[in-house]
Amino acid sequence: MVATKARVQALQDSLTRHLHHYHVLDAPQISDAEYDQLFDELVELERQNPALVTPDSPTQRVGAPPLDGFEKVAHPVPMLSLDKCISETEVADWLERCRSRLQFTDKLELTCEPKIDGVAVALTYENGVLVGAATRGDGQTGENILNNVKTIRSVPLRIRGDSVPKNIEIRGEVYIPLDAFARFNEAAAVRGEKPMINPRNGAAGSLRQLDPKITASRPLTLFAYSMGWSSDDWQPQTHYEVIAAFSRWGLPTNPRLERMSTVAECMHYFERLLADRSALGYEIDGAVLKVDQLAQQQLLGAVTRKPRWAMAFKFPAEEAATDLQDVEFQVGRTGAITPVAKLKPIFVGGVTVTNATLHNMDEIRRLDLRVGDRVIVRRAGDVIPQVRAVISAQRPADTKPVVMPSLCPSCGSGLVGGDEEVMVRCSASVHRCPAQLIEGLKHFASRLAMDIAGLGEKVIIQLVEQSVVANAADLYTLTQAQLVALERLGPKSADNLLQAIEASKQTTFARFIYALGIREVGEATALALAQNFFDYDNLVAADQTELEQVADVGPVVAGNILKFFDDPANREVADGLMARGVQWAVVKPSQSVQPLTGQTWVVTGSLERLTRNEAKQKLIGLGAKVAGSVSARTTQVVAGPGAGSKLDRARELDVPVMNEAELVQLFEQSDAGSS
Repeated sequence: MVATKARVQALQDSLTRHLHHYHVLDAPQISDAEYDQLFDELVELERQNPALVTPDSPTQRVGAPPLDGFEKVAHPVPMLSLDKCISETEVADWLERCRSRLQFTDKLELTCEPKIDGVAVALTYENGVLVGAATRGDGQTGENILNNVKTIRSVPLRIRGDSVPKNIEIRGEVYIPLDAFARFNEAAAVRGEKPMINPRNGAAGSLRQLDPKITASRPLTLFAYSMGWSSDDWQPQTHYEVIAAFSRWGLPTNPRLERMSTVAECMHYFERLLADRSALGYEIDGAVLKVDQLAQQQLLGAVTRKPRWAMAFKFPAEEAATDLQDVEFQVGRTGAITPVAKLKPIFVGGVTVTNATLHNMDEIRRLDLRVGDRVIVRRAGDVIPQVRAVISAQRPADTKPVVMPSLCPSCGSGLVGGDEEVMVRCSASVHRCPAQLIEGLKHFASRLAMDIAGLGEKVIIQLVEQSVVANAADLYTLTQAQLVALERLGPKSADNLLQAIEASKQTTFARFIYALGIREVGEATALALAQNFFDYDNLVAADQTELEQVADVGPVVAGNILKFFDDPANREVADGLMARGVQWAVVKPSQSVQPLTGQTWVVTGSLERLTRNEAKQKLIGLGAKVAGSVSARTTQVVAGPGAGSKLDRARELDVPVMNEAELVQLFEQSDAGSS
């Protein structure tokens, strides 16, 4: 029993450490498979020895049963809202008020940090263990969401390190990163489920799920931003010291926190943050200024539920009002019918907006939206514009209700779905619905798929509408005569396009899989399938069980793959592509540990001696995982001429960078070593 207890403790500590490295530091130390193996061992040991289960065990993140409702929780220290300002003058006035009230003539030390557009929560730790989590509520009383917060993997169930107090309340903002938000909604649309309206609403709704398992399926994370209260055994002097301690204890904190003391420094910080806003990866709506000294915060106090010692500097609005002129229904690559708002042009978020997504009919009903309404349009960063609300007080008398069409707007086929399935779809296959075919061909030619330069939307629409192309395989039979017959496509452009189509025949198996457009098979899943099955015949022959053994492939995705290849029309297209010359080098890694096993590489820019696809396949053959973006998890970046934002990101994160010559040398050394 002693040995078992020691093993359980060791597993708990190890898994907790790896969770921190993965979800907080963005620097995993072991593979997902290795983590799963350790986790499964811990689950089995705790099942056999229930007395060894502790509240901070990694197995307890999704262990609670669904609730009937949320308990109310009183905040020992109220969770206050912030006063807001929008100008340099207002910042100067606030700072002067602070100095005056403190009778302080020297420079007042301040902190600045991004104002995350998420949901505020209060986390209570006793003896280092997470024992409470609550929403802000009305500031005095919130709701107990402990079981849901436990599912957020960036939130430590136990904090460890120097100076951890016996009791402490830590406050933070739960949010959804923009890339995770986009992936979630894309997958939801494919599954016919209701997407999130925006990241903030998605975070709020996820935290208030009565079933923690649902919360666990949402891509939530957290930034810890302040201390609510602590026991007397820890008495920090400054807010900056508090945040530094949070980071040491394993809590995620925002790296953009800075100290300053003058209005000019604050304004410079705001300008830099606003310039970087679209590249942050999460939504912000401003910055928060705080007096740094905690004793001074106490002296300043609060008024009307707002602290005098803090101020929110709000960025320019990314919302504007305009008229809804019409609602059109578009057909996507998988047949999904999506309503799109046609707007009177309005300048918002730095661009002129004429269209906005409406997601589905449920969203239209939620908004009580009618054609002719005055609406508020929201655009933040690179997020697709959305209709956020209807200005019902300005509703004209002649507005018209939005009606879902009874037939596919493209091919006239019947629609399926609705009711339990939120997303309504065209019942016809991609081969019989022009809109699905157009979207499918756009996907096929896209940069991450077959990468056919010059095959844009306008050309594809003409090819489909003129019945020149009926599927992707037909692209490889196009002639110059067929292309020059299209509008605005001369002989030279036609030749360039034909050359691009010919060049695309030399591809990779992963790109080929992705290009086929199988539901829920994105770039990462396609790469995982390619690395597991190596070639087309192996993939087609795989059964449900074999498919589910692949990383990123669950029962639903496996079912989609099987359904795709069971369709004779899809098989005919895939066979037709290969018959017309589409091919790839089969890269089958050795079963032994390879030199780059466990490493993540990114290839960016143009290469001269190798194509990027060749470089990626060689790296895969050496055991590396090849990713499409640079993060702190990236082991190495290969940068050729023309490398842009990925190279900048690598330098920012201090990720090692090599050129093509160094990469070729690596390959040559590897070849020599294996010979």
